[in-house]
Amino acid sequence: MTTDFQNGRDALGARLRELRVEAGLDGKALAERLGWQRSKVSRLQNGKRTPSVTDVEAWAVAVGRPDTAAELKGRLSGRESRYRSWRRQLAAGHRARQEQGVAETAATTVTRAVEAVRIPGLLQTPEYARHTLATAAEFRRVEHDVDDAVRARVRRQEALYDPDKTFRFLIWEPALHARTVPPGVHAAQLDRLMGVIGLDTVDLGVVPLGAELRRAPSHGFWIYDRRLVVGTIGTEMWLTDGDSLTTYERAWDWLAEAAVHGERARRLIGRVRASLGAV
Repeated sequence: MTTDFQNGRDALGARLRELRVEAGLDGKALAERLGWQRSKVSRLQNGKRTPSVTDVEAWAVAVGRPDTAAELKGRLSGRESRYRSWRRQLAAGHRARQEQGVAETAATTVTRAVEAVRIPGLLQTPEYARHTLATAAEFRRVEHDVDDAVRARVRRQEALYDPDKTFRFLIWEPALHARTVPPGVHAAQLDRLMGVIGLDTVDLGVVPLGAELRRAPSHGFWIYDRRLVVGTIGTEMWLTDGDSLTTYERAWDWLAEAAVHGERARRLIGRVRASLGAV
């Protein structure tokens, strides 16, 4: 599936290639001028890698067009941060967005996710997902295609059992307590979380409510390898620039310092489960 952020990178790469050709340089000659590996030139102009601000400035100078640096940086700025209105994304329903999640997960080796107020979609039971997506559709007043969206979300979860992938989840304890679904669905969801602890592809950390934090999580976000961050507030951010990746990785690391894992995480989830009583 081709995404908006990839289309933006392709367009920037095409412009870089155009400037190289206009300068009468092949990839090898340009790489020599820049002091880069030839493969870097190839990946940038073919949309396989996102350049830094320094990269596009150096490119403009190397092709004899320093006057294009501002243009290239403007294109890069628009490429780096894609703020997508949920209303716009979900205008045709939730299924398309869930299918996009399937594609990104399939293309990723190491997935890291932080959730502060809900259970990560990759760990949701079908009923929890159904209630969550139905409520979101009602709130945002978009097409109610919940059954198709749930099927896509569950299909995405098949990746959890791929031995070539790694999933690292951090859940802030309030997400375990948030009663946004019926008690029976809530209880089954907590049982599901306890069940994935010990799965060799999954590392589930829970950050206790009373833990000392260097920085509280302001919103959930997902890091796909070291190529993409997807963060959710009122809009969904798709970020691929190096500065954003570094910032979100730091946010991940700081929160991970306070997380408990394994049996301690299981006991914490179990206490929340017990508070629901017999359901």
